[in-house]
Amino acid sequence: MKKTRLVSLPNLKEAAKRNPEEKSLVEKVDSKPTSFLVSWGQGKTFCIRTYGCQANVRDSEILRGYLLALGMKEQEEFLGADLILFNTCAIRENAENHLYGELGRAKEAYEKNPETIIGVCGCVMQEEFAVKYILHHFPFVSLIFGTNNLTNFYSLLDDCLEHNENIVDVRSNSDLVPEGLPEGSQARESKVTAFVNIMYGCNKFCTYCIVPFTRGRERSRKAEDILAEVNCLKEQGYKQVTLLGQNVDAYGKDFGDDYAFASLLEKVAQTGIERVRFVTPYPSDFRVEVFDVMAKYKNIMPFLHLPIQSGSNSVLKRMNRRYTREQYLEIVHQLRERLPDVFLSTDIIVGFPNETDEEFEETLSLVREVRYDAAYTFIFSPRPGTPAYFMKDKTPMEVKHKRFDALKALIDEQATARANEFVGKDVEVLFEKVSEKDPSRISGYDPHNKLVHVKGDASLIGQIRKVHITESHTYSLLGELMDED
Repeated sequence: MKKTRLVSLPNLKEAAKRNPEEKSLVEKVDSKPTSFLVSWGQGKTFCIRTYGCQANVRDSEILRGYLLALGMKEQEEFLGADLILFNTCAIRENAENHLYGELGRAKEAYEKNPETIIGVCGCVMQEEFAVKYILHHFPFVSLIFGTNNLTNFYSLLDDCLEHNENIVDVRSNSDLVPEGLPEGSQARESKVTAFVNIMYGCNKFCTYCIVPFTRGRERSRKAEDILAEVNCLKEQGYKQVTLLGQNVDAYGKDFGDDYAFASLLEKVAQTGIERVRFVTPYPSDFRVEVFDVMAKYKNIMPFLHLPIQSGSNSVLKRMNRRYTREQYLEIVHQLRERLPDVFLSTDIIVGFPNETDEEFEETLSLVREVRYDAAYTFIFSPRPGTPAYFMKDKTPMEVKHKRFDALKALIDEQATARANEFVGKDVEVLFEKVSEKDPSRISGYDPHNKLVHVKGDASLIGQIRKVHITESHTYSLLGELMDED
């Protein structure tokens, strides 16, 4: 077994540090590989497994760009690959457990070929205990690096190969805003839609959430760099961009501009790209100016994911969510006043420590009042290092599961009723891929983020076509292509 070099280990206390006066630094990334790496990569294959949110997907695209530049080819299965990367998610415990199961399978690949490079990166690697666990249980892992080390990938891989040793290098915090990252449509997961980072990190520190530790402090990209990327994507034929940030409403606050996101959103819409979306906003940071911009531009899609987490003020306070139920409902009112047809989705945690029946009922009543079109619902998962991890919880798990089922039934009921309203209507669908379940169908999304399937083939990918909806299946719709005008 190779020796392991510990360059730096994660430190949650260091990751939690925030200096509001500290300015973000733009880092121009030198993404050119050494001749040694290019020589090594020729004819070799790689596999990337991605878990988690859109930010993880974008990180994997960057890593893919690095590897393609070495002349490597991507394969779906990691068995037989020369390099295997696991890009991890730390939001819930089951995501970590799944990673450890996958690493157990990867051991088979290593035993068949000890030259295989196996790397683990992403949010889980920003956690101290997780790195120690992997070092102890999976000593064949060659590379461990975090979300703040993405731009150092070439140097990490170079060290690992040239010195024939395992490398652990996890930077706990960062003030850097990387620019000049690998580009090109070959690195993107889609040739139709693209994620565009507008900022990194989060300063909220909700008591249940590990993200402020794993993604660092809030830091924004310059508007000109974002717009240059959007224009480049438009020139490459992309039809939709989704602006990404852990808290997009905080965009520009590190520049001293509380209204920067509304301005940026308008400038992105003015590029003329056919569709614009964004995720994820934080309710108390919203400015109604954002809603005004959404209403002004037809290429900004009438859909908003607005996390609530709980409908109870007492639970929201224990979560350190910086808004009340009443403030959230006022935001929804302001939004629907400007965009009556907007679709809303949300995140809700069930069974936060010591949630009472009354507090859960407050969540149900808020859901009834807002009438969400979709919701991502979760049973509370304690994350080591967060304050909620140390909260004593007297609520039995069977009670939490009953509440989860009741909430899901209510959400499904609302979503079904709203989806049924689409039947008989015509919608515009951006087709993205052949259906995974039925190869004779092509799938895409309408402006409200409803998944639509029609009979068709891959020639429709990248087209925006009118579809007559014939059936509703709650979270997806079936339709028929309409003749082009």
